[in-house]
Amino acid sequence: MKENIDLVNRDANGLNDHVKVAFDDVIAEPDGAHSLPCVWAGAWLIFTCTKGCCYNVMSIICGFPLALYWGCEFAWITFKHVWLIGPCMRSFMIECGCWRKLFFTVVQCCLGPICETCGLCFSNIVVRNS
Repeated sequence: MKENIDLVNRDANGLNDHVKVAFDDVIAEPDGAHSLPCVWAGAWLIFTCTKGCCYNVMSIICGFPLALYWGCEFAWITFKHVWLIGPCMRSFMIECGCWRKLFFTVVQCCLGPICETCGLCFSNIVVRNS
C-alpha cells in the first residue's frame, strides 16, 4: 500500500491550491516603505518556521483522528450510494417509466384529438395587416 503513496507531490489533483500561502502572499512592503534587510529576513524566517512548526504539530495531534473520521465519512457516503440511494433511484426510475407511459397514453387519447381539432379550426384563420 505504501508504494502507491506519492510523498513528494501530495496534492496531485490541486485540491488545495487556494491555501498555498507563503510569506510573500501575506506580507509585502511597497516601494518607499522598506524595513531593514535583517528585519525583513528575520520576519521571513519567523513566519516560515512558525507556519511549518504549527502545521506539523496540528498534523501530529489531529491528523490520525481526522483521517479516521473522514475515512468513516466517505465509507458511509459510498455505502449509502451503493446500498440505499442507487437502488432507490433505480426503483424510482422504473416506477416513473410506467407512469410516463400511462401519462402519454392518456394525453394522446384525450388531449391529442382535441388539440388536433383546434389546430384544424384555427389553421384557416388569416390575419391581415390593414
